[in-house]
Amino acid sequence: MTRVVVTDASCLIDLRKGRLLPAMLSLPYRFTVPLPLRKHELLDFTDCEWRLLDDGGMETFDLQPEQVSEAFALKRRHPRLSANDCFRLAAAQSRENSVLLTGDGILRRVAAQLKVCLHGVPWVVDECEKAGVCSGNSLVAALETWRKDSSVFLPKAEIDRRLRRLR
Repeated sequence: MTRVVVTDASCLIDLRKGRLLPAMLSLPYRFTVPLPLRKHELLDFTDCEWRLLDDGGMETFDLQPEQVSEAFALKRRHPRLSANDCFRLAAAQSRENSVLLTGDGILRRVAAQLKVCLHGVPWVVDECEKAGVCSGNSLVAALETWRKDSSVFLPKAEIDRRLRRLR
């Protein structure tokens, strides 16, 4: 069974900036994005970028009624989470052996409390390196891009550690 990765908008945006979306989609996982995220958080993705994601295997799914109920329950218990964060978390919880891919601090804390497997963009870099789906130069370029971009909030220590290893 292929492991499902429920993806956060900020991760997709950062991976796009680092030009690693095609490499990510080459990994041996099923990447998914809840429909509300696609409709409301990724509005600046072009049709061409969505075709790349769709053709590469990114799945968009609508939440089942029980997942929506769980998302509302999560929102009541954790009011600092956004509604879309609750949708992502409910989706990850409902899928056996899934991964929540997010960089959001509050969402990460709640997911960890609920024992949901979670990772961030640096994990994608590690997985791309391990699987050999892109060159080390591409990974270094992505890391350097993120390091220079003030709108990317990846941990500098994580970026620097990977840069040292890949150079």
